[in-house]
Amino acid sequence: MRVVQPLQPQLSDYSIADIQFDLKSRDDIPQILRGLQHLYVNIELRNAVFKLLETHIQPDANRDTGRPGMDLWKIFVLGVLRLDLNWDYDRLHEQVNNHKTIRQMLGHADIFDTHYYHHQTLKDNVRLLTPELLEEVNEVIVSSGHALVKKKENEVLRGRCDSFVVKTNVHYPTDINLLYDAMRKIIVLTARLCEDHNLSEWRQYTYNVRHLKRLMRTAQMKKRSGGGTEEQKGKRQEQMVAAHQQYMGAAQRYLDRARTSLNNLQKSVELTPVQMLTILEIHQYMADADRQIDQTTHRVVEGKTIPHGEKVFSIFEPHTEWVVKGKAGVPVELGLKVCIMEDQHQFLLHHQVMEKQTDDQVAISMVSETMARFPSLATCSFDKGFHSPENQRELAEMLDVVALPRKGKRSQKIQEIESSQDFLQAKKKHSAVESAINGLGVHGLDRCPDHGLDGFKRYVALSIVARNLQRIGVILIEQERKRLERMRRKKLKKAA
Repeated sequence: MRVVQPLQPQLSDYSIADIQFDLKSRDDIPQILRGLQHLYVNIELRNAVFKLLETHIQPDANRDTGRPGMDLWKIFVLGVLRLDLNWDYDRLHEQVNNHKTIRQMLGHADIFDTHYYHHQTLKDNVRLLTPELLEEVNEVIVSSGHALVKKKENEVLRGRCDSFVVKTNVHYPTDINLLYDAMRKIIVLTARLCEDHNLSEWRQYTYNVRHLKRLMRTAQMKKRSGGGTEEQKGKRQEQMVAAHQQYMGAAQRYLDRARTSLNNLQKSVELTPVQMLTILEIHQYMADADRQIDQTTHRVVEGKTIPHGEKVFSIFEPHTEWVVKGKAGVPVELGLKVCIMEDQHQFLLHHQVMEKQTDDQVAISMVSETMARFPSLATCSFDKGFHSPENQRELAEMLDVVALPRKGKRSQKIQEIESSQDFLQAKKKHSAVESAINGLGVHGLDRCPDHGLDGFKRYVALSIVARNLQRIGVILIEQERKRLERMRRKKLKKAA
């Protein structure tokens, strides 16, 4: 049975409200911890967040395992720390077991407390946070942040919308190295299944993997050769094609052999449910290998061009896209685009993971979904990539001011619109969204190490929540500094 926080405090428990932070510290750990403390100390805010955690996590995690699950507050703290501080699980594991202030935020005192967090426990529990839960939590946190900066009742929100690429954890894709990735998994997984049933068909599987890798390297080196006369170029082209054919031939033989082994296993032995899932995984890798062999044959041997829509850029992260944004020095990025909406108080109101979408296709949904959460949004700025005639019309009906520059030659009417004071003011402040994008990148959202599309969306959503909590922490620390400075000056005046 999971609880948010234990109702009956123990001797070793520590009051989170009593945690003190070094106001002179310029590190980001006190900032994010101060934001978490604000969330916990504010009773109304805490109850709202805890209710969301109970609603989304409790039903799936309440299993009769004979032991209590990790407290939901601890799960939330661990996820926020991992993302905002750009830690992997190894660093998180070390810090939660040894960092004094972090352990206090988790509810552990310095005395009589020997609780130890295991590495796998951290992974299993942080993954319970879903993107849907985090979006609702973010709405509550942003609303509390608006109240903290003393936003007036009638003050409107002015948004800035832009997109950027979050890279997936993949290597640079080519036809032959993607084929090697698929074949390596096929050989290793099939060999392990055979070992489990004392079959010796794949006892030399490590050699088989090395053999394929040597053939792949040979094909790569033949492709890189260049220069010389036309006759030499033609000869090298023939050698390159022959090297690729030799590599694909070996891959096809191993592929056929693996299919035979799996058929024999399914007919002759009784497989466990886990082994059946492994076989399904192998069949998926086989489909990937067949596709790569087919595409390599068309491209190298037959000289055809593979349509971009048929290409896959990662065997293990198939949602990866080939993104070309035209940035200087960045010819291509491998990942997914993420669109964010930031307000004038530097809070991130909403985000959207763009799956095979362009900027102009998400402009309406970004504004409408943000307004559903924060109805006071009245102004929004974009760059030219979000422009389309339909977007201009619909956004003008939804917002008071739409700073969306048009592409191409402008008519006199358009020039008047884009020369207005409101348009110019919103356009002038639009570049501040780049600071938010850079901050997200520095604090973990440059590359996603989590696996799968669900893991990618969870990672992005948790990064948005963590960044907003850090923003609250920065505001609170700055307010405390100013308060202490005022007190110091009052004492000096009295002393004088």
